[in-house]
Amino acid sequence: MSNESPQSRLARIRNQLEISGQAHLLKHWDRLNDRQRDELLGDIEQINFAALKGLVNDYVLSGKGFRLPTEIRPVEVYPARPGIDLVGKYADALKRGVALIKAGKVAAFTVAGGQGTRLGFDGPKGAFRISPIRQKPLFQLFAEGIRGSNRRYGADVPWYIMTSPQNDRATREFFAENGYFGLRPERVRFFTQGVMPAFGRDGRILLDQPHRVAFSPDGHGGSLLALKRSGCLAEMAAAGVEVISYFQVDNPLVSVVDPLFLGLHAITGSEMSSKVIPKVDDLERVGNFVIGDGRTMVVEYSDLPEELARARDERGNRLYDAGSIAIHAIDRRFVERLTADEATFALPWHRAVKKVPFVNDAGVRVEPAEPNAIKLEAFIFDAIPLAGQPLVLQTVRSEEFSPVKNDRGVDSAETARRDMVLRAAAWLDGAGYPVPRRADGTPDGLYEISPLLALDAGHLREVLLEPPPMVRGGDVYLE
Repeated sequence: MSNESPQSRLARIRNQLEISGQAHLLKHWDRLNDRQRDELLGDIEQINFAALKGLVNDYVLSGKGFRLPTEIRPVEVYPARPGIDLVGKYADALKRGVALIKAGKVAAFTVAGGQGTRLGFDGPKGAFRISPIRQKPLFQLFAEGIRGSNRRYGADVPWYIMTSPQNDRATREFFAENGYFGLRPERVRFFTQGVMPAFGRDGRILLDQPHRVAFSPDGHGGSLLALKRSGCLAEMAAAGVEVISYFQVDNPLVSVVDPLFLGLHAITGSEMSSKVIPKVDDLERVGNFVIGDGRTMVVEYSDLPEELARARDERGNRLYDAGSIAIHAIDRRFVERLTADEATFALPWHRAVKKVPFVNDAGVRVEPAEPNAIKLEAFIFDAIPLAGQPLVLQTVRSEEFSPVKNDRGVDSAETARRDMVLRAAAWLDGAGYPVPRRADGTPDGLYEISPLLALDAGHLREVLLEPPPMVRGGDVYLE
């Protein structure tokens, strides 16, 4: 469309809007200046008109929602630590995972579209400083995880980071200001998350301003579409990347490229694999992995009936105990298949009724007192039922999961820093260097281990050959 005249561009867009029943988006056209008109047309061109009618009919007007499967059974889970029957398989998987990383067949992928608003932080969530001693931001921890993996395995793992329209510029500037945390800039690829328009209950797209469409992020499931639209998926294919190591930006304990997990994914022929943890209680607010009508899937905590959430087996163990932590290994070819036709994007949309400010037909911006709009999001876990041979691997919460979501209380910066200290202390204990403890058993002091030194407890045992200086109440930082 680069040679299209302004007149033909307007005519094309006006025709699309009339056909789709959204002509009201140009209602205030005559009041706009040239810059505002260009911004409005640019917004409208982001709308997927091929899929619009189906979205409005299925999710806005009819209120289509999640339907619980008819038959629900517990999912089969690979254990965090193998029994005698799986020792050989895990050893083979570890070798395969290391080989994939060394051969450049693995890419790290971070979903980082969120802002730090809930943390009381003005900026991209990935720029939030979280480590207990050096106050490293989340992005730096992940960068050091990649650098540590590169060093350990003789690799050069590329890192794909999905931003949002709200934080893309700030994220890029943050990396530039910090020298990409020691990574080569050409190995860090930013791309922007897709957006979806907000709809009124009548199916009409809302305007945020007379010249701007009311958009919101299209969810972490939209990351798959964004990979394709940005050209990143094609770049991965050209570079020989076969497996995408997916994780979200709010988890400082994540293993950015886990060779065991990647290897199990590969040797079992899985197209999409997931890590899970045992739940802390029946009603923990995490997704639940189940077998629903014969397919591996995630049922949100709000959708799982309480009688199932509390169900026990004959030994008294929780029957549905595989909690989702949003860590996945995804085959690149699987993503290509899911996104082959954007008009029929394979993942379902999730409907949420929200309060969204809008411009009415008189051109007045309205701040609604009650929910007035439908927002649509796609969730990454909805790809799992569509994958071949999906694998579920249990991991240890204290090793790999402590999300930073809230400014205080559960899943907060305080709990994440606490868990980083506890993990570092446990690694030192395991390496034969017991840390000083308080009467309640907690570490007496702060402990932080950079991924540049060790990626896991076993790695620390290999590289730490003498005890670090430790005193009660002191800080111990190892790099």
